[in-house]
Amino acid sequence: MTTVVATEHVLVIPTPVFHEIGHFQGFSTEVQRYLPRLLQPQHMSYRPRAEMEKDPTFKQLIPYVLFRHTTPEGVVTLFQYTRGKGQGEARLHSKRSVGIGGHISSDDAAVTAAANLSVYDEGMRRELSEEVHINTGYESQLAGLINDDLTEVGKVHLGVVHIFDVATPAVAPREADICDAGFRPVSELLAELDRFETWSKICLEALFS
Repeated sequence: MTTVVATEHVLVIPTPVFHEIGHFQGFSTEVQRYLPRLLQPQHMSYRPRAEMEKDPTFKQLIPYVLFRHTTPEGVVTLFQYTRGKGQGEARLHSKRSVGIGGHISSDDAAVTAAANLSVYDEGMRRELSEEVHINTGYESQLAGLINDDLTEVGKVHLGVVHIFDVATPAVAPREADICDAGFRPVSELLAELDRFETWSKICLEALFS
């Protein structure tokens, strides 16, 4: 019997739309300039992920969440981990990261249509629930966007950076491929930038250096 594997369809935005709003390389704090226009229904579509990973005429929109905790002594720490081989993007395996998140899929759109929710918010909620336990209260804020056209991974993705300020450092992996995870002082992470994936480097330098 032949096994049929379902093709994942992910949310994409035409790259020319992003360029029309204003191309940048690296980090931008102008979230309100970009996100409302990028998420207009006429720009959003769901296409096969395998094809989109090789097609820079589209950008896959990725929520990228940083968990920040400030200790009673005033030390700013971030949740960080190493990506195992079971994580979805093979080109990032063994890299360290400070971001949790992933693709928004057509399945998220089906959920939001029934519940009258934002597909972006539902996709982020689902990714977080799949990847980590959040056993603490938190306050969230939109921090910026990441665009990196200098790497093959970056050419086909656009990151939306959220910071979750957690009351306690009670964030833990759900997935076995989120390895060596825990909160560490930002100063230590900045001293080890070369070990991090490009998006994490961009975030650390733009937000914490």
